[in-house]
Amino acid sequence: MITPRFLLVAALAARPVFGQIPEKFENLQALPKDISRDSLTQIMRGFSFALGVRCQYCHAGGDGISFAGVVFKSDEKVAKRNARFMIQMADSINRVVLAALPSRSSPAVIVQCVTCHRGMSKPTTLELTLAETVDKFGVDSAIAQYRRWRSAPSVTLSGRFDFTEWRVNELARHLATDGKTAEAAAILEMNAEFNPQSVSIPLTLGEVRRRRGENDKAIAAYRRALELDPNNQQARQRLTELVARPPE
Repeated sequence: MITPRFLLVAALAARPVFGQIPEKFENLQALPKDISRDSLTQIMRGFSFALGVRCQYCHAGGDGISFAGVVFKSDEKVAKRNARFMIQMADSINRVVLAALPSRSSPAVIVQCVTCHRGMSKPTTLELTLAETVDKFGVDSAIAQYRRWRSAPSVTLSGRFDFTEWRVNELARHLATDGKTAEAAAILEMNAEFNPQSVSIPLTLGEVRRRRGENDKAIAAYRRALELDPNNQQARQRLTELVARPPE
């Protein structure tokens, strides 16, 4: 037998999530004070998806799952105060900076949270993230991290990182510039696995190997570049410097 109590519990459980959002908003600072409930809900959903977080990332209280106990008006969390700044920053970029752009495209390009965050609470790039991993845990950990992310649909399909050859090459160049030539060589060898037809990778690897005094490995890298591009003058010049006669 279905009791009235059961019907009441079922009705409460079936209420949409935004049903727990207050009817009256308090402490609105970056958003219009007269914004509609539906509009605010959609904006907050956009923030959540863009940063890959739940509402409690910014809002204090609650169990981290439901809105029960969440104090929406609280400014306790730094993330909420930072979010206000970011809202104002994006508004200024769109309304002032981009509005002054000569020959602005139509429809106009605008900056949104997802433009930088792409599903991450803290916006970053593949290059910066892997460089940090190299510094903290070593190049082997960075390579493992790259392989793991590259094979994870949740990362690749979201567009979180740019896995193209160029980004990884730039990481290697920066590592070499910082004197981390062994790490740079390891990163380039990994990149060559995923981009076997690239000429720029063996060229860069040859430079790194030459800088390390590993002439045999440098020669092998330049010869690989010539296999891919027989007319590459940079590779031929380096081989001339390293061996008595470059390959035909």
